[in-house]
Amino acid sequence: MFKREMKINLKSFLIWTAILIGLFLVVFLVYPSIISSENVEMIDTMMKIFPEEMLKAFNMDISSIDTAFGWLKSEGFVFILLITGIYSGILGSNILLKEESDKTIEYLNSLPVTRKKIAENKIICGLFYIILMVIIVGIFNFIGLTLSGEFDKKSYILLSITPMFSSIVIFSICLFLSTFTHKTKKTLGISLGIVFASYFLNIISELGESTEFLKYISIFTLADIRNVIIDVAINPLMAILAIGITLIFIILTIIHYERKELV
Repeated sequence: MFKREMKINLKSFLIWTAILIGLFLVVFLVYPSIISSENVEMIDTMMKIFPEEMLKAFNMDISSIDTAFGWLKSEGFVFILLITGIYSGILGSNILLKEESDKTIEYLNSLPVTRKKIAENKIICGLFYIILMVIIVGIFNFIGLTLSGEFDKKSYILLSITPMFSSIVIFSICLFLSTFTHKTKKTLGISLGIVFASYFLNIISELGESTEFLKYISIFTLADIRNVIIDVAINPLMAILAIGITLIFIILTIIHYERKELV
């Protein structure tokens, strides 16, 4: 059962991972040639034009983009968070539902396995691929940064772990929501909406004290990238919250899936 799930979801995993690796491959190949001393001065001058709140939203107030690692700490990890979040949302919304959409649920029901076992295997498969994607992208970028020059290895390793926190929560929430319908099309839009809404709430929360409260309803706050850059440490509270929320929604998913009327 688990091997079947791994095989079915392998293609999408490879595609999304290749997208991320391809993006950063271009960065590592092009970035050194476009960042010269003159360009750095020009960029620093341009940065002074932008409001401090906007620079803070992209971590540019605490990280210069004069190196590949500097770019990673600002815009780079935004792409990682978004793409891993989108992949996790789509995977969560599809991994249980596609059996109903593809009319293969009857085959699964004919096997000597319970619904709980079916759900557990799919959930483990989904979490495995999400964690594996974060690890592969992290290793690739580590190699790229090593070839590009000096960088703070401890800071990078901690930063590379953070997308895992937001991704597993997005996966578990979308997984739970998928148990309330029978069509993947209905949950796909909701999943993408959750990802982009969380991202924009996280960005807006950095624009001023009046909007700071929005970070408490954004899933991407769990990634806690800004604090990792400043403190070079992962806030254990964020890790605990991410794991706790994920477990809660997984348990709710299994309970509701066992009671769900399948078609």
